[in-house]
Amino acid sequence: MTVTAVRAPGIDEIAAAAGRIASYVTPLPLVRLLHDHGDREIYLQLENLQPVGCYKLRGAANAMLRLGRDVLDRGLYVASAGNLAQGCAWMARELGTSLRVLVPQDAPETKLAAVRRLGGEVVRIPFPEWWQTMITGGHPAESGHFIHGVFDSDVIAGHGTIGLEIAERLPSVDQVFVPFGGGAMALGIAVALGARAPQARVIAAEVETGAPFHAALAAGAPVEVAYRRSFVDGIGSPRVLDPMWPALSGRVHGSSVVSLSAIEDAIRLLAERHHVIAEGAGAASVAAALQAPPGTRAVAVVSGGHINASELCRILGAASA
Repeated sequence: MTVTAVRAPGIDEIAAAAGRIASYVTPLPLVRLLHDHGDREIYLQLENLQPVGCYKLRGAANAMLRLGRDVLDRGLYVASAGNLAQGCAWMARELGTSLRVLVPQDAPETKLAAVRRLGGEVVRIPFPEWWQTMITGGHPAESGHFIHGVFDSDVIAGHGTIGLEIAERLPSVDQVFVPFGGGAMALGIAVALGARAPQARVIAAEVETGAPFHAALAAGAPVEVAYRRSFVDGIGSPRVLDPMWPALSGRVHGSSVVSLSAIEDAIRLLAERHHVIAEGAGAASVAAALQAPPGTRAVAVVSGGHINASELCRILGAASA
């Protein structure tokens, strides 16, 4: 059945998720960014240090731990460019169930190799077919239980535990920059901060090659945007998924659109100054935070560290702008 509106989880659901997933995820300290950044305080939430190298273990763990044994035994499937797939594959292995992963044909091999190592079965499909699976909430040729990485309120609640950690460690935060793909992480963090640090503004970090939330804010509703694939594969899309808009509107307060070159600069900054490896999406939040107004106390969520070695070598070998 097609989802028409996504339900945002409540703060009690996010708090319950934190307890549920505690034995599977790593609580992360906030690390101060060491950089001449124009009188801004910028802290890093290093989700690339999670066991699967990205934040999506949080949502996957919460959603899968909520399923009954009978559902798990029938098998699961997801539509993912790689990060959700890794979180689900990790949990499928832990819980003794099977997982099929529908990926776009040009999904990065570094992420797919990790899925296979964890025991997930990778199925490549054309991007329009993959995108349609995201829109409709399932694929007609697949059986088993579908975990939607954007629409599932349990996934959103799991991601929202990041917001609880930020509020606990930096209660005076002004802005939190969140890489924006489908919006589930941004929504979960926004709900958590709305309850625990209500002064904080959640800002979507988007890439110039596809910034649908920025366009939706300007239009007051989701609209189609020009979109092209790039090394920043974890964020960017042709449109905000319509069922997400009512939940996001009013909770995620703005969008910061950054260039590919700014993201490359942020990847180099993280590697050279902090010895942190970030993928393009994870560095987009840092690039956005570096553009925040002077005096801002900000957190940049470094969502993951899965970047092809050849791409990383190219970026690290290039001169900074």
